[in-house]
Amino acid sequence: MSLMHQIALSCLPGIGPVLARNLISYCGSPEEVFKINETRLRKIPGIGPKTVEVIRNHSVFDRAEKEVSFIEKYKINALFITDDKYPKRLKNCSDAPVMLYFKGNTNLDSEKVISIVGTRKSTEYGKDICRELLAGLKIHEPLIISGLAYGIDFLSHKEALKNSLATVGIMAHGLDRIYPAQHRSLAEKMIADGGLLTEFISGTVPDRENFPKRNRIIAGLADVTIVVEANIKGGALITAELANSYNRDVFAYPGRINDEYSSGCNHLIKTNRANLITKLADLEYILGWMKSSVKPPANQQLILPMDLSDDENLIANVLMNKGDVMVDDLALMTGFPQSKLAVHILGMEMKGIIVGMPGKVYKLA
Repeated sequence: MSLMHQIALSCLPGIGPVLARNLISYCGSPEEVFKINETRLRKIPGIGPKTVEVIRNHSVFDRAEKEVSFIEKYKINALFITDDKYPKRLKNCSDAPVMLYFKGNTNLDSEKVISIVGTRKSTEYGKDICRELLAGLKIHEPLIISGLAYGIDFLSHKEALKNSLATVGIMAHGLDRIYPAQHRSLAEKMIADGGLLTEFISGTVPDRENFPKRNRIIAGLADVTIVVEANIKGGALITAELANSYNRDVFAYPGRINDEYSSGCNHLIKTNRANLITKLADLEYILGWMKSSVKPPANQQLILPMDLSDDENLIANVLMNKGDVMVDDLALMTGFPQSKLAVHILGMEMKGIIVGMPGKVYKLA
């Protein structure tokens, strides 16, 4: 599959990730999006005359060609939505970017992934929470996600590295710059033990409208989003709302009722948009991280119920052999469409045969 066509598709003005994925689904590949005749193109839902005109504008290939050169020169990993290495949790989100650019060396599909967000004007209260939280998380070895901004973001990355945890910063611009520039030293350390990730091509500046887009990646990459300190109108609340829309767990630390930078957290808790967290044990309990993760010996055979259908037996056997499996992988291994798989999963959960975990991961009960 042509990297230049993949990048060109992501660069088409006015065509967002949802429409881009729709085009790929109907056309079969990014190359075909540009090759398909106009008559067939117009028959695709959501495609009007203006969109057809945009797709026919091949000037995006000049920009895509430059980006390919940039990627090769700086050894950047370009991840397309259909690639096996594209992060699976994010792929489950309907508005996931069709292209990601990653500079780093960590596994974006780590077993446990946590996003930590908060105000840029963190108080000593928020800083103390970050230090205590990251020190406690060390035993679970999660991947830590944040936005490399001032305040809680910066401290989350810094404390993650201090506690030998891989951490990834999500950028609202291209990988040819670091914003804010004062965080360059930290960013370089993160590339060595984590990485930097963006959906924006090189040359993209950190415009205001890019930050909400960045926030959906922060929410979509993780099993859980933790809000440490946040104003009622802060970007951290946008990230929390996005995490809720993706059916991911959200936690918020409470603060005093008159503290401006706790007003957002208190609102999330009050409106049942976030679980209250005061210590690491709260997170461990709700996510089930306190349970033993020791698997039975290979020669120990689990006994499945006799009344399972053939389809349910297939799902159960996959989970028995593979252990914890993400829903997308389960669909591939069973050959079931997502709609059919969802029905079986619900039924098997109600029977107590399988259990769901954060990140749309399933295992035998």
